[in-house]
Amino acid sequence: MSIRRFVIVTGLSGAGKSQALAAFEDLGFYCLDNLPPTLLPQIVSLAASSGYDRVAIAPDVRTAGPFGELSPGLVAAATNGAVPEMLFLDASDETLVRRYSETRRKHPLGGERLTEAIAAERASLAPLRDRAQRIWDTSALTAHQLRRRIKDEFSQRPGEKELHVTVIAFGYKYGLPLDADIVFDVRFLPNPHYVESLRDLVGTDAEVVAYLEAIPETRTFLKRAEELLDFVIPEFLGEGKVQLTIAIGCTGGRHRSVYVAEQLRRHLAADARLEVASIVRDVER
Repeated sequence: MSIRRFVIVTGLSGAGKSQALAAFEDLGFYCLDNLPPTLLPQIVSLAASSGYDRVAIAPDVRTAGPFGELSPGLVAAATNGAVPEMLFLDASDETLVRRYSETRRKHPLGGERLTEAIAAERASLAPLRDRAQRIWDTSALTAHQLRRRIKDEFSQRPGEKELHVTVIAFGYKYGLPLDADIVFDVRFLPNPHYVESLRDLVGTDAEVVAYLEAIPETRTFLKRAEELLDFVIPEFLGEGKVQLTIAIGCTGGRHRSVYVAEQLRRHLAADARLEVASIVRDVER
């Protein structure tokens, strides 16, 4: 059997690689963590001969010498006919420090100061980040949200969808998603937070929907945003882009951004070329 989908999971230590591999395993991928790069072709061939047509591997990119380096040639040799996809998981330094503090684990690069180890790893992985087709910022994602995103984007068999689109609703007070390709700022719309009966609701609740849709600017904005996306998406497809992240932000990420994200998700889901997923990042904050 030939490999139909081959995903290399890499990124910063603490950014969620182990959780990502667990999600791939749940989808039926053959998975292996911390694989010395030199063994990549043999493992992919073994997976194919064992009846797996999808493989997700997290190589140990810290190794070198007899363990090998993750070079483009090595990746190409390991694909067994599949087009390799690289998923790079990133996170802010503050997030990585917090996660290591919570787990009390030592950083793989060691050293006296955790921040220095993170900086060194970030620098060493910069070439891989530049080569990755997908770069995800996991700073504000829970383990459940990361697993859900992997399911949404990788559960389809290759060839069924041309572009994976993720629509993220977020709050500016909690920071901009670092992996956003397109950002819409909807803070110009009246804020339901200041309507007492709407404050504890979210942007998909009927009362909030009715409030926002009664504002003429809401429909005008949605129409123009949809027209923009209808124009740029075919251009992205023409350039071979496989992932697009659209972020919609309001102040707290609870009302306006959630409503607009849902409307844009519905609009995009009507396009048969697209696999569309959504993330409501900050409603629980």
